[in-house]
Amino acid sequence: MLRTLLFLLFLYAGATGSVALQASNLVDIYQEALEKDAQYQSARATYQAAQEKLPQGRAGLLPNINLSATRQVQEVKFGSTTNTIQNRGVIISATQPLIRFENFIIYAQSKTQVSQAESQFVIAAQDLILRVAQAYFNILDAQVDVEVAEAQKAAILKQLEQAQRNFEVGVATIVDTNEAQARFDLTLSQEIAARNALEISKRALQSIINRFPGQLASAHEISSELLSLPYVGMDDWVTAAEAQNFTIKVQQAAYELATKEVKKAWAQHYPTVDLVAQYSDQTGVGAAFTGRGIDLTSKSIGLQLNLPLFQGGGAQSRVREAIANQEKARHDLENTRRDMLLQVRQQYLNVTNGIAQVKALKQALVSSQTQLDSTMLGQEVGVRTEVDVLNAQQQLYSARRDLAKAYHGYLMSRLRLSAEAGELDEEVLQQINSMLQG
Repeated sequence: MLRTLLFLLFLYAGATGSVALQASNLVDIYQEALEKDAQYQSARATYQAAQEKLPQGRAGLLPNINLSATRQVQEVKFGSTTNTIQNRGVIISATQPLIRFENFIIYAQSKTQVSQAESQFVIAAQDLILRVAQAYFNILDAQVDVEVAEAQKAAILKQLEQAQRNFEVGVATIVDTNEAQARFDLTLSQEIAARNALEISKRALQSIINRFPGQLASAHEISSELLSLPYVGMDDWVTAAEAQNFTIKVQQAAYELATKEVKKAWAQHYPTVDLVAQYSDQTGVGAAFTGRGIDLTSKSIGLQLNLPLFQGGGAQSRVREAIANQEKARHDLENTRRDMLLQVRQQYLNVTNGIAQVKALKQALVSSQTQLDSTMLGQEVGVRTEVDVLNAQQQLYSARRDLAKAYHGYLMSRLRLSAEAGELDEEVLQQINSMLQG
């Protein structure tokens, strides 16, 4: 709970320092998004507005004081005589609710609404982290595609030039040249598509931070030590999520509000008791009838009882409506819980399988490099062709691309799993960011 409150206070304060124009890592982009993202700023304003529910609910338990003042000038005609009469009055009234069950329930509801708003704001903050990270990794994936396309183009161009020279001196056939040319042309189109995807990915991040992003830090060397999970098995993650998931907390608050709404509807049948006090100071009272007013000062204090007897059936109807809404909220809570459990299990599998996939692809990259070296050596001694070398290069570049994307996918799944468990905060993001620095 303390960790959640500290995280909430940090989010509410926002980023106070300016972010360098050339943001270089994931945390820098996130800090900038705290200030610039319109969706997050909207959630913050909603959270600020929700804080006012508490004083509004408390107001129904506090005194209600009113002041009214009048001043009149009257002309009263008696026969041929006209009298000008001035009168004034000041009335101060105060009402202190003593027994108003509905107001007590409204105050309890306001506390629940504030708690719900806090959970919703944390969800918005976690969503910002996920959106920033997803946009960031999309750019890194697109950059990998561009780098692979460039490397493939350079390698195939080299092979094309070699094939053309071999054909000119008569040691190779035109088939090798045409094969290399076809691959080169295809790689050009792939490079264009990759650069277009990179531009689109950067524009997506621009919509969050309100500027076109510069160069982003990426993991040139995939770390051998992947992040250790704070919980060992899937069931442990499910248990943590049931206790900490903020989406469930929001829905639990909605169910509590619906339950209190039923009580509030029933409270319309109950009597109310108020302490009422009034002070009145008036002059010129009755002058319009007698021609001569009197000064009147009065003070009163007492109890006021109000007992509703019949309201046309409206109160009973509101009770039935509230009970139906309570039942709906109960089912919504159960549905949210089931969806959350499904998401936790899916993200846990994505993380664990992602770890295995990264390790497998790292080994595949080593094997692809060995295969390429062997194939190039075989070409030199005449047992492998240009096509064999091109295929080996294609496999190596694909292995590099697949490893980078699998690593980014693993990191993204790690963030999503933390969010489902209600533990996604800046500390977790710092850990992910450190994985991009190695």
